[in-house]
Amino acid sequence: MSDTLPALRATLAELVALDTTSSRPNAPLIDYAQARLEAAGFTAERQHYTDDAGVAKVNLVARKGDADRAALALVGHSDCVPYDAAWTDALRLTERDGKLYGRGACDTKGFIACALHTATRKDLPKLDAPLLVILTADEEVGLVGAKKLVAAGLGRAKHAIVGEPTRLIPVRANKGYCLAEVEVLGNEGHSAYPELGASAIFRAGRFLQKLETLANTVLREDRDEGFQPPFTTVNVGLIQGGKAKNVLPGSCRFTVEWRPIPGQAAERVPEMMEHIRQELTRDEPAYEARIKVLRMDRGVHTRGDADVVRFLEEVSGNASETVSFGTEAPQLTELGAEAVVFGPGDIRVAHQTGEFVPMEDLVRCEAALTQAVARFCAGR
Repeated sequence: MSDTLPALRATLAELVALDTTSSRPNAPLIDYAQARLEAAGFTAERQHYTDDAGVAKVNLVARKGDADRAALALVGHSDCVPYDAAWTDALRLTERDGKLYGRGACDTKGFIACALHTATRKDLPKLDAPLLVILTADEEVGLVGAKKLVAAGLGRAKHAIVGEPTRLIPVRANKGYCLAEVEVLGNEGHSAYPELGASAIFRAGRFLQKLETLANTVLREDRDEGFQPPFTTVNVGLIQGGKAKNVLPGSCRFTVEWRPIPGQAAERVPEMMEHIRQELTRDEPAYEARIKVLRMDRGVHTRGDADVVRFLEEVSGNASETVSFGTEAPQLTELGAEAVVFGPGDIRVAHQTGEFVPMEDLVRCEAALTQAVARFCAGR
């Protein structure tokens, strides 16, 4: 297939063998990548932080070249989602039918293997402008590492290729990802005498009915036909309440997830929920609901005629698209880059037992990244 495949496969095998589940330290992978990059002439800067569970995490920003602002950043997240204990080969790369299997092989250690191979090639041309390789922590649990980079102003580049399994299709835009928790309160009492209390679940039902109506009407008035579906979506994925079947529930909690199109303010949905709360309180003065926003990640839209988008369209042979899932492209955009998401594998096989990346994708991705470095950092 290619003389680069054995080296790519060997690198990916070493990356997969490192358990970088988000709940664990990611330093072993950072150590491995930093050693390879420094041996190839990069200088490396680490950003350390401790996650909410007290686990040490590290972001890596490796640079080759001296100018203040890099021409190109290759960005991958080092963490993976957990794997089922029954998948005994999760941390051992296996090959079958032209595919390489292992946790993270697709999301996103395949891309990291390609980025490391490209950045450390002995035949890499002399760079006229700096190249960055950025490895982040905790992407899977809220883009935490990328947000830490933004807060510190680390990782600035003119162009960025953010690794995600896109089937080698350049992704120029993605929706945001937001989350809130709503608690609706009631008054506990014996279910035989409902007039002596108030059901928090019934009250929550009234809230949810209004939210669903607004999600299916008002939110759909703002459209971006580049997405499918072309509007902000809302989901209530978790709900719980009550203590027993014969007790009026005193509390009901549910989560509201929304994925805003880039042109719509992420605050639109919380504003709608606050309007619902006020309306229900006017109708029933004893009505009480608390809304807590947990996450507010906006989407991003890079111009279709941006140099990095057009370049990747040309070398991949694929027209650019949009996706409805979140990526680190908004954070790289905040750092000043024209960002595009691109990488080997298919997001539809990520996060599952038997995750894999096609070997052909690895070869083609590494070739595309090598050409990108030549185009943006060496002026070829």
